[in-house]
Amino acid sequence: MPSWKLKSPPMKRIILFLATNLAIVLVLSIVAQIFGIDRWLAAQGSSLSGLLVFAALFGFSGSLISLAMSKWMAKRTMGVRVINPQAANSSEERLLTIVRGLAQHASVGMPEVGIFDSPTPNAFATGARRDNALVAVSSGLLARMSDKELQAVLGHEITHVSNGDMVTLALIQGVVNTFVIVLSRIVGNIVDRAVFRSDRGQGPGYFISVIVSQLVLGVLASIIVLWFSRQREFRADRGGARLAGTDSMIAALERLKAIHEEPLPAQLEAFGIATGKVSTGLARLFMSHPPLDERIAALRTTPLA
Repeated sequence: MPSWKLKSPPMKRIILFLATNLAIVLVLSIVAQIFGIDRWLAAQGSSLSGLLVFAALFGFSGSLISLAMSKWMAKRTMGVRVINPQAANSSEERLLTIVRGLAQHASVGMPEVGIFDSPTPNAFATGARRDNALVAVSSGLLARMSDKELQAVLGHEITHVSNGDMVTLALIQGVVNTFVIVLSRIVGNIVDRAVFRSDRGQGPGYFISVIVSQLVLGVLASIIVLWFSRQREFRADRGGARLAGTDSMIAALERLKAIHEEPLPAQLEAFGIATGKVSTGLARLFMSHPPLDERIAALRTTPLA
C-alpha cells in the first residue's frame, strides 16, 4: 500500500482483512479443540485427506467471513460517511458523478460512495460483490486533486471492484489457511510426541504447539497474499489508465508521491491508492503495494492492452 513520511514508525504488516481472517481461524481452531474435534479425528484414524477436508472447511470459513465483514469493518475503522444516493453539496455531487460514470464504463453496479475525514489524499475500495462494493475517499483527496486526477484514482479503485480482487484475495487466503491448519497440526503432533512424550500426540503440548505454529505460519503465509496484493496494484493502475487516461493516472500517482503526510491506518493500507516508502530485503515481502516509482515506470513502459 501507500508511501508517506510517517510521524510514527510504519506498520508494514498484515492488513485488516488478513488480521481479521487470522483471528477468525484461530478462534475456530480453539473451538475445534475445546469441543474435541481434533481428538475425534485422531480417534477415527483420520487420514491426510480427512484432515485436508477439515482444514479447508475451517480455512475457507475464516477467509469468507472476513470477506463478508470487509465493508462493515472498513466503515467502522475509517469512520466512512456514505453519501449516495443523495449528495449534500457540490463536492459530493462531483464525487458521485465521477464514480457513477466510471462504474457504468466498467460495467459494475453503482457502489456505495463515502468520505472519511483525513487531510491525506487517499482512497480505497472493498466489498464481497462487484455490484455491491464500497468506494471511499479522504476529504484531503477531494480537496487536493483535479477532476482528471480524481477520476484516475477512482478508476484505479473501480478496477479493483471490476476485477473482483477482494474475492480472489479471499480464495487465495482460504487455500493458504487450509495448508496452515494442516501443517500446524502436523507440527503439533510431532512436538507433542517428541518433546512431551505423548503416545497419541494429542496432549497439552499438541494444543499449545498448534496455536503457536498456526500464528507463525499464518504470518509467513501472508507473504503470498501480499504478493498478490502488489500484483493487483499494477493491474488496477492499468485499469485506471484505461478509464481515465494514462497521463491522468501517472499525474495522480506523481501527485501522491509529492505529498508527505500520514498514510491510511496500517489495517487498511492494502485497500488504498498510495504506497509506503521503499522497502528492501525481507521488509519488501510484507509490502501490500509496490513503490510509487515502480508503478509510474510500469505505466510508462507497458502498453495498455
